[in-house]
Amino acid sequence: MLPLLAQAPFPVFRVPLDSYDVARDAAAVRSEIHTGENRKLAAALGVWSRHVNEAEMLDRLALPRPVTMTPLRFLNEVIEKARKQERSIVLAEGDDVRVLRAAEILRRRDVCRVTVLGNLAAVHELAAAHGIDVSGLQVLDPAGSPFRERFAAEYCRLRSHKGMTMERAREIMLDRAYFGTMMVQLGEADGMVSGAAHTTANTIRPALEFVKGRDGAGLVSSVFFMLFPDRVFVYGDCAVVPEPNAEQLAEIAIASAATASRFGVEPRVAMLSYSTGGSGTGTAVDKVRRATELVRAARPDLPVEGPIQYDAAVDATIASSKLPASAVAGKATVFIFPDLNTGNNTYKAVEQSSGAVAVGPILQGLRKPINDLSRGSTVEDIINTVAITAVQAQEPG
Repeated sequence: MLPLLAQAPFPVFRVPLDSYDVARDAAAVRSEIHTGENRKLAAALGVWSRHVNEAEMLDRLALPRPVTMTPLRFLNEVIEKARKQERSIVLAEGDDVRVLRAAEILRRRDVCRVTVLGNLAAVHELAAAHGIDVSGLQVLDPAGSPFRERFAAEYCRLRSHKGMTMERAREIMLDRAYFGTMMVQLGEADGMVSGAAHTTANTIRPALEFVKGRDGAGLVSSVFFMLFPDRVFVYGDCAVVPEPNAEQLAEIAIASAATASRFGVEPRVAMLSYSTGGSGTGTAVDKVRRATELVRAARPDLPVEGPIQYDAAVDATIASSKLPASAVAGKATVFIFPDLNTGNNTYKAVEQSSGAVAVGPILQGLRKPINDLSRGSTVEDIINTVAITAVQAQEPG
């Protein structure tokens, strides 16, 4: 690229290419910032968000809103939704360097207020060793926290029917997943994220014990956002309910559709089975067929198809031969698996073989947002899950 033409009243670059090559190369440029310095990138994006009125800028540009929900658009919209109503999110694993890096970036980008749980000296030592700035974060040690006694008393009250004693409750509150969940329960935080170094069971057990489902009886389930290069799918349930019956499967489908819609994915629900339409019989197929009927009865406005095989749900050519009149076949966005074994194995197979990014599991049905991380989570995975949790915390009730 040759020097800028100084005489022009606006930026002009002269390049030694013809118009076709320039247009082709310009079209290939992606609107992404690439840098190995995540802290600098986070700081720059934070400054941009604080000082640039993006809504006004987009209005003046009058750009048409893209129809396709790409991963880049999806994640950007989640971050922006989180920033609009700042919430407080607690990260239970302050002894994990990935969590500290994510916490620093979240603070720099003004995504939410972050509290990190862990031994104060150990957290600061780990941060210093890895060049992480935790000065803007709240660090709480459950062992020395003034909240511990109150949290133990509340836990003892909530679990008294199980014979809980105050002495045992104090011990349990040393567990950071329990402590963080109680912070959310008692309003000291708006949401919690854990699981980078612990099992899913360790993360969600406290929530199931005392946060519980909406209205005290709702089914708690989960979804993964599957980020492909050109689209975003929602998979449910791949982490929580082992063998859902027809009623539970319908509830999972309706909740997953609501989660998809909340995060900008237009829900078209495929109730998955090894059979499509009326071609197969058997207990498993009948369960999916019954669940589909229940979804249609409860939500007649929701596009849903089932039983349907995965290929017919995503491929328009296959759909045209198997279910030509379906509004979902060939263009499904929400995929409901018949059981946990199928769902968990499928999302991992797709993630590992296709290069898709799986964000989740995102829990749905709880009164307050508690979310799990994969033990293989990257810093970006943690940031995205925290942002999703912050958005969930903006919901009423």
